[in-house]
Amino acid sequence: MIKFIVEKLLTMNIPNIDLPRVVIIGGGFSGLRLGKNINKNHYQVVLIDKNNYHTFQPLLYQVATSGLEPDSIAYPIRRTFKNHKNFHFRLAQVKRINKKKSSIKTSFGTINYDILVIATGAKTNFFGMENVKRFSIPMKSLIESLDLRSKILQNFEKAIYVNDIKEQEKLMNFVIVGGGPTGVELAGALGELKKQVFPEDFPDLDIRKMNIHIVEAAPRILASMSEEASAKAHQFLKKLEVNIWTNTQVTDYDGELVSTNGKVNFYSDTLIWAAGVQGAPLKGVDASAIGKGNRIIVNEYNQIHGFENIYAIGDVALMETETTPNGHPMLGAVAMQQGIHLAKNLNRISKNKKKLPFKYKNKGTMATIGKNLAVADLERFKFQGFFAWYVWMFVHLMLLVGFRNKIIVFINWAWSYIRSDKGTRLIVRPYKKKKPKKERIIKTAKSV
Repeated sequence: MIKFIVEKLLTMNIPNIDLPRVVIIGGGFSGLRLGKNINKNHYQVVLIDKNNYHTFQPLLYQVATSGLEPDSIAYPIRRTFKNHKNFHFRLAQVKRINKKKSSIKTSFGTINYDILVIATGAKTNFFGMENVKRFSIPMKSLIESLDLRSKILQNFEKAIYVNDIKEQEKLMNFVIVGGGPTGVELAGALGELKKQVFPEDFPDLDIRKMNIHIVEAAPRILASMSEEASAKAHQFLKKLEVNIWTNTQVTDYDGELVSTNGKVNFYSDTLIWAAGVQGAPLKGVDASAIGKGNRIIVNEYNQIHGFENIYAIGDVALMETETTPNGHPMLGAVAMQQGIHLAKNLNRISKNKKKLPFKYKNKGTMATIGKNLAVADLERFKFQGFFAWYVWMFVHLMLLVGFRNKIIVFINWAWSYIRSDKGTRLIVRPYKKKKPKKERIIKTAKSV
């Protein structure tokens, strides 16, 4: 009864006006592009997110490895939509969708919609391994990246006091699961810390004992890119003293021992999980609408089957076509293009024009491994080395939200390039590793 009264008192405080209301759930790449490009003379737009900022996820690994501060890759959502009329942002957690009532239940009340857009993105996929989920560190948010930064630095601070060689090696042993762009970029950044930064920061330690491992289930790293890019990235990582284990799957991790299906296991205090993601659909979406990778099945207009007024875009959307039978790749480029395209279609609907099907324009894939080391597979060209690294930096700077963020990131990169240093090695929120669950011990009394 009390819960019912509280829910009735909670309200989203959105004014009712004579325009169709578009509710966007998620302020990632797709949700942000949709919100910015939709015509607010024809729609009232409400954007709901659990955070009050947009995160530029491709640079999370640089926060984790002390290259950037979190505020340089995050931007306030309210500032993004400053002076946008008929736009409202609400900081809330969405609990459930009610399709029959065309409403959404959130942590701050219920809101009705005329058009609903689900842009909730993706979450880490641990493939059902509960121990790995409990003890590893993923990297899908700013908080997780800060946790990883603290964990790396804390391990080295702790290693100074440890006399046992095996225990010291465990603290300085880093295992990255997943040889995609995230895993490769993170491994390269750790390699630069080992070669250029930590020897000066920790003169009391033998940094040669620091080991960086990439564990990849596929036959090669960067399997989604060309064989040429994969081979070159492999060469660059070896230059940074990174160990690469392909055709190897992690099967378990108890907080100390990383078990695999191969001949090698790893004694490590830090397992970084970059092995995969899955869609993050909301409660209320029919199970029949959930397809491969836990993504919501949509048609060529990003509509959920059977609903004219409910759409899904970005990583959470699965658009199966003849050219993309498994859906589009879960990339920021796809999410941005879908957000912009849906905005154009909604604008066309407001003018009684026909919707246009979505067609992804693949502009290429890039990955950076370190200073002057990167690989790029563009539509017409493939190149590696300094030029690829330069193009990678330029593209990512342009995609960052906010002029201030672009300037701060550029200055940080310039400083790191000139000085071969990373200037944000701070433990501002100490990481507390989860302890193994204690088994209940049943003591039996012996008879005398």
